[in-house]
Amino acid sequence: MDGIYSWLEETSLAEAIRGTAYLYPMLESVHIIGIALLIGPAAAFDLRLLGLGRQALRVTTAAKHLLPLSHLGFMIAAVTGVAMFLPGANLLADRGSAPWKLGLILLAGLNILIFHRHTYRNVTDWDVDRPTPAAARFAAVISLTSWSGVTVAGRLLAYT
Repeated sequence: MDGIYSWLEETSLAEAIRGTAYLYPMLESVHIIGIALLIGPAAAFDLRLLGLGRQALRVTTAAKHLLPLSHLGFMIAAVTGVAMFLPGANLLADRGSAPWKLGLILLAGLNILIFHRHTYRNVTDWDVDRPTPAAARFAAVISLTSWSGVTVAGRLLAYT
């Protein structure tokens, strides 16, 4: 893998990121905005799944307004994350928190896939003023936990 990481570090994009004043800190700033757009709405949706606002807000309404923001945030965070990885791929890949971050992103993605392919399919049965099924509450806990872990692991990349 070291060869791949070295190749990534030598790409013209990695060199441009390294060599352009203030580009890396700008990428970091946009990455944080992406994280906020991803995790904020996702957490609000998860809290709705856990019962917050059950009598006032349909799950489908929350999904319609919150999840597109999370998707946008994920795209921003993913693109900027890859861009920030390139200039220091060898160093970052060697950090102890790197596999945790990647693993938790994969767990979060798998959780989303399972939730939308199975649990959310019968949302009309529990959309409003009904207890959320255990599978949806479990998905919400996994989501909150995994995205929080991704955030912590991402911050640790700078230090460990």
